[in-house]
Amino acid sequence: MANLLEPFMRISPEVEAALAEGRPVVALESTIISHGMPWPDNLATALEVEGVVRDAGAVPATIAIIQGVPHIGMQREQLEHIARRGTAVQKVSRRDLPLVLAKRMDGATTVSATAALAALAGVHVFVTGGIGGVHRGGEVTMDVSADLTELGRTPIAVVCAGAKSILDIPRTLEVLETQGVAVAAYGTDEFPAFFTPRSGCKAPARVDSAEEAAGMLASLRRLGLGSGMLVAVPVPSEHAAEGEEVEAAIHTALQEAEQRGIKGNEVTPFLLERVRSLTGGRSLAANIKLVKNNARVGAAIARQYAAQLRAQDRREQEQQQQRGRSSGKQVPVLRSKL
Repeated sequence: MANLLEPFMRISPEVEAALAEGRPVVALESTIISHGMPWPDNLATALEVEGVVRDAGAVPATIAIIQGVPHIGMQREQLEHIARRGTAVQKVSRRDLPLVLAKRMDGATTVSATAALAALAGVHVFVTGGIGGVHRGGEVTMDVSADLTELGRTPIAVVCAGAKSILDIPRTLEVLETQGVAVAAYGTDEFPAFFTPRSGCKAPARVDSAEEAAGMLASLRRLGLGSGMLVAVPVPSEHAAEGEEVEAAIHTALQEAEQRGIKGNEVTPFLLERVRSLTGGRSLAANIKLVKNNARVGAAIARQYAAQLRAQDRREQEQQQQRGRSSGKQVPVLRSKL
């Protein structure tokens, strides 16, 4: 895969080896590094999240663009380059990829761009904090995140904490349904809303283990539907108090935005900054804990998916050998393309 994609994409030796050997790999986005928090907290968090993935038995593949070249898996100095430049790095959605590559720019990938590049490299599990969605008032403004359409056309499992409560979650779920995206809540019947496990919306499906989630991914890819799936992980109970504080700040900020007449694409930046202020920066700490929890779950799903793939390979090998013995011919064994 790497040879075919060179020089347009570079897969790190560690990630390339893991993919070749059928070991679990977890994609990670880079916008949280450049635009999600300040230096040097951003670098420390990126390394910690990668460490969580490794400790859980998978290989991390943080994705970013350096001088116009997408990197699938990054060395520490590359992570530091993106982290130090911060918001000076171009924020890259799917639509921005051609421009950033053509102009040889540095880019931090959002959910949509990360999913697209990860799938192109052969990585099938992607962990992030939360997905974008339909913004409040989106039925008028048409402000709908590209994350939703990306999930509808990219065969990848996105593991997240649902969608932020600043979004219109019922309409977000409706768009995901329209896009044919399989959505499952992890260990709960309710679709989580990032800092809180409660959104008031019933999840379309439920999985109670990494094995079940991996089975959904295997079935999805076996059918060849071309769409992705979303695994929404509720915030752990031990972090519930922090989450409730952030949720309270979000509701306060929403009321302030309405009172000030803030509308359209000005709403989200205002809300995020106001929430940081109202919580004294504690929303950032809560966000980091949430991402780490998603990383543990995502790595477990990637491990189970790799194990199921190996089991399928063994079954196919046994079937081919049986057919070969029956026919008296030696039948070559082909690796599953799931």
